[in-house]
Amino acid sequence: MNLRNARFTLLSVAAAVAMSASPAWAQLKVGFNVPLTGFAAADGKSALEGAKLAVAQANAKGGVAGQKIELVVYDDQATAKEAVPSATRMVEKDNVVVAVSGSYSGSTRAAATIFQRAQIPYVVAYAIHPDITLAGDYMFRVSAMGEVQGRGGAKLVQTLGKKRVLLVTLKNDFGQALAAGFKDAAPKLGLSIINEYEYLMADRQFGPLVSKIKSDNPEIIYASGYFFTAGPLVSQLRAAGVTAPIIGQEGYDSDKFIEIAGPASEGTYITTSLDRDSTAPATIAFLADYRKATNLGADMVAASSFTATAVAIEGLRKSGGKGGAALRDAIASGSYDMPIGKLEFNDLHEVKKDIQVQIVKDKAFRRHSVISDPVLLAPPTKAK
Repeated sequence: MNLRNARFTLLSVAAAVAMSASPAWAQLKVGFNVPLTGFAAADGKSALEGAKLAVAQANAKGGVAGQKIELVVYDDQATAKEAVPSATRMVEKDNVVVAVSGSYSGSTRAAATIFQRAQIPYVVAYAIHPDITLAGDYMFRVSAMGEVQGRGGAKLVQTLGKKRVLLVTLKNDFGQALAAGFKDAAPKLGLSIINEYEYLMADRQFGPLVSKIKSDNPEIIYASGYFFTAGPLVSQLRAAGVTAPIIGQEGYDSDKFIEIAGPASEGTYITTSLDRDSTAPATIAFLADYRKATNLGADMVAASSFTATAVAIEGLRKSGGKGGAALRDAIASGSYDMPIGKLEFNDLHEVKKDIQVQIVKDKAFRRHSVISDPVLLAPPTKAK
């Protein structure tokens, strides 16, 4: 057995959660691709904990159709190179009845075509690239797609009373999708994009970029990134005396961002899916259950991965444990009350939902506002 296969096998065995030891229990297998090693491992850990909690809760209630749920986990390292063999093994070896992505857009896009070809529903937690649901009718996404989130960011700029905005764009699927949405909405909202700068995933030292931003003197900055890029960027901007408000997105939504950026993180806005101050029962229960299970506070990745897994399980309940077209149709027709909001899928299996705005205050994410605009935040449909 080679090292990769050994790792996959160990992960698969280790991820059987909350199952009876009795061989009398049949098991419904739910595939889960997630980055547990590599640059995105911290997000992967949150995603896995969220998925495990959803499975544990389902199994504590008796599973589905007399069967326990088994979470079959593969480490895709957030790369297409690892996602393709992972998805292939889920289909051909593990015989998963449904799959969930707890990973980034690049790896999720690669896996999507494999699951679509096999007619296995694939529920995506937080990967935002538009091509994912375009892969076919077995694809579902529980988060707002990138262009929608970008339009929400532009609306936040308008709400804050700013006009002269500078874009800092991470040069990958995530950053470019967000920038596309922002640019689409900006002129409609009376915003002026005075400049745009791009950077690479590996960048951590932003001296030349910071100098250009300081010279441009924007009223506000819309900067895409993940916590491990955003932390250094925000810290270096503040150290250089740039005081303009900074808007980030779901990639910032981790306590790691606050830890890396330190005091410079205070006042940073993020558009995201999780409201830590929500009064919605589903959100309150999830935050409490997650902390009890992990002794950690939940982030967007955990909440979205819990949601995607719970949606897949609810679909299995509705289909009586059947997969294929029966499960696809069961998921598509459902209405879900989840930690990240009330969800229904449109004909492209995208969700229409509000965008939560959090602000870093006293070393924690707190509610700032909610962006609720049914026209601006409308996801695409098959007709559009």
